[in-house]
Amino acid sequence: MSTIFEKTDSQTFQKEKKENRVAVKSHPANGHDTRFATENSKNVDTYSLEKELKMAVQGEVRFDDGTRALYSTDGSNYRQIPIGIVLPKSAHDIIKTISLARKYGAPILSRGGGTSLAGQCCNVAVIMDMSKYYNQIIHIDKENKNVTVQPGIVLDEMRGNTLKQYGLTFGPDPATHSHCTLGGMLGNNSCGIHSVMAQFEGP
Repeated sequence: MSTIFEKTDSQTFQKEKKENRVAVKSHPANGHDTRFATENSKNVDTYSLEKELKMAVQGEVRFDDGTRALYSTDGSNYRQIPIGIVLPKSAHDIIKTISLARKYGAPILSRGGGTSLAGQCCNVAVIMDMSKYYNQIIHIDKENKNVTVQPGIVLDEMRGNTLKQYGLTFGPDPATHSHCTLGGMLGNNSCGIHSVMAQFEGP
């Protein structure tokens, strides 16, 4: 009885596997493997979305399998293969990416250093990686102790500049301070233990 069950189960699995291969080939996603698609991503026309993004965005647009595999995980054990990656160079690139993602009904996700420990950087979505290009200090206001930055800047890079120029630092201090980005910190409410110390001791 046990042997018959295992054989039947194996046959069923092979049949489902074959059906999945056929479904992938005929899917409107134009060749992309949709086995891991979510309810919100499975009907996205990835071919047309990629084509329009490449025409509209000055930064990089990557929908190849290798890049999607690289961006499928973060500092956690989670893994979800994204629809594609955009590396914006300007606010205009970000706005156009969001606009086109909305047009095609594609989920979007903003990503920094990929240091999240609970899968926050993983999704079957169009991922915008801010860390490569969109990572500059815009203005340091010494009097009010404020700094305006682009979200892709690394924490230590920003602190190094404010400390060197004006003797100012930033209280929040996650363990990944050497490669986490400010945008990611704000999105995940990342502070680190030193932020508690700064509350009482000052910067």
